[in-house]
Amino acid sequence: MILKRLTDLLASSIGLLLTTPLLAVIAVCIRLDSAGPAFFRQERVGRNGRPFRIHKFRTMRQVTGPSLTVGRDPRITRVGAFLRRYKLDELPQLLDVLRGDMSLVGPRPELPRYVALYPPEVRSVVLSVRPGITDEASIEFSRESELLAGSADPERTYRDEILPRKLELYVRYVRSRSFVGDLRILARTLGKIAGHRGGHA
Repeated sequence: MILKRLTDLLASSIGLLLTTPLLAVIAVCIRLDSAGPAFFRQERVGRNGRPFRIHKFRTMRQVTGPSLTVGRDPRITRVGAFLRRYKLDELPQLLDVLRGDMSLVGPRPELPRYVALYPPEVRSVVLSVRPGITDEASIEFSRESELLAGSADPERTYRDEILPRKLELYVRYVRSRSFVGDLRILARTLGKIAGHRGGHA
């Protein structure tokens, strides 16, 4: 979709230009709050199965642990908790959109080990488009870490319950995606973030 890519380029360029001062302030706060770099890079699987390294603000201390973040994970820093609450840690992904690794809206990019679990027929559909910063699954599972916190085995719960539902939403998005649909998802995402600000789910 040429219109989608042009929209991504325009929106990410403007977004980065307008938020540069904010990005700089956040980076300084992260460095002052805990030891380590301001940015977090991690390999994810992109369009057509091509791996890329996603950009995010670092929200956790540099300690080893599970890849899933569960509830009040002690690795999350004070600044990191604030960034996660308002999704500000995702802002650097505008760089990934500008580079063409991601789109504003699309299936969230997963770790290679989870993509390996995709059924072949699902994998071909989900990976046929650029992954996105937000999508229906991001909205539905905006409190994913809290859901996992209530599980005796978070990894198994994610793999056997949450991931299959996400894949359903990913496939539905790919098969019915449209420019207007993307705008609706962006609006719902902003509404969800505003709801967090007001103390709602």
